[in-house]
Amino acid sequence: MSVIILQDEIIHYEVLGRGRPLVFLHDWVGSWRYWIPAMQAASISYRTYALDLWGFGDTAKSARHYSVEQQIDLLNDFMEKLGIGRVALVGHGFGAILSMLFAQRYSSLVDRLLAVSYPFSQETINPRLQSATPTELADWLLGRNSHEAAWAEACKADSKAILLTLAGLQNVELHALPALIQTPTLLVHGMNDPAIGIPDPNIISLLPEHLHHIIFEQSGHYPMLEETSKFNRLLSDFLNLSSSTSPRQLQVKEEWKRRVR
Repeated sequence: MSVIILQDEIIHYEVLGRGRPLVFLHDWVGSWRYWIPAMQAASISYRTYALDLWGFGDTAKSARHYSVEQQIDLLNDFMEKLGIGRVALVGHGFGAILSMLFAQRYSSLVDRLLAVSYPFSQETINPRLQSATPTELADWLLGRNSHEAAWAEACKADSKAILLTLAGLQNVELHALPALIQTPTLLVHGMNDPAIGIPDPNIISLLPEHLHHIIFEQSGHYPMLEETSKFNRLLSDFLNLSSSTSPRQLQVKEEWKRRVR
């Protein structure tokens, strides 16, 4: 267990591997824990970090840190504290939103971005996230028996952290945000995700060239756990693209086409 102190509070994170930096950001239901398979796969070539955001996992729980702005600042301060420069980001759900907001604000610091279960509107976010307890949400999306360690970590969340960050999204234009960032971005959604709805195809068709969308047809809210091998291969292919190459090049690779059938 690794920790740093920011604003006199404990921030928990884990790190694996050596190489260029890669940071994983978790969702409202979860913590750093469910990124372990992806971290292990990527750590062959990357120095991978996964941190618990304010109010989640083993990071400090204090409502004064629970705004969306405070969570963005946490990522920036974390990178500064550890001397992390230009980075690849992988975010999921709320972490996907934070990744995009961070890339918009600090474009020079983000080389590329993989956003899993990004909500393109408030309406695509299941209202159950605002009414259920962390344990109920973990039961619903993770399952106590299917992913026991990740489930236990998700239950540690402060319900106020979930509610206040959800409330803070009222000021975020979720539908417009992806097109505002200049970072090469890959969007991934699970076809059977009960928490975040799949974006309308008409919205996807209007995305700029440096954004690409892939659906995992056998996944729900956690493609990185439900189709682990496929997710890790896609992550590897995406990370291996040159910085100037559009992620849409992934779709013309016959090797990848065979993988996603």
